[in-house]
Amino acid sequence: MKVYTYSEARQCLASVLNIAKTEEVVIKRRGGETFSIIFRKSAESPFDVPGIKTKATTNDILDAVKESRERFAEQDVQD
Repeated sequence: MKVYTYSEARQCLASVLNIAKTEEVVIKRRGGETFSIIFRKSAESPFDVPGIKTKATTNDILDAVKESRERFAEQDVQD
């Protein structure tokens, strides 16, 4: 556990935050108040997915989307 005064923590905040990634950091104020800095890993976005390797070009993908939309449009007309 690392302990800093408020003034020390303010002067080297970036370092204090880096240290807080691996151990508890406590900041003490003159009045005796103490604060703990806790590192929390941010939740990952559900849209953060790994890419895939493919030989498909942008035009191939656009053609597939267009074809799919045309098929669904034909189904809507028949229904």
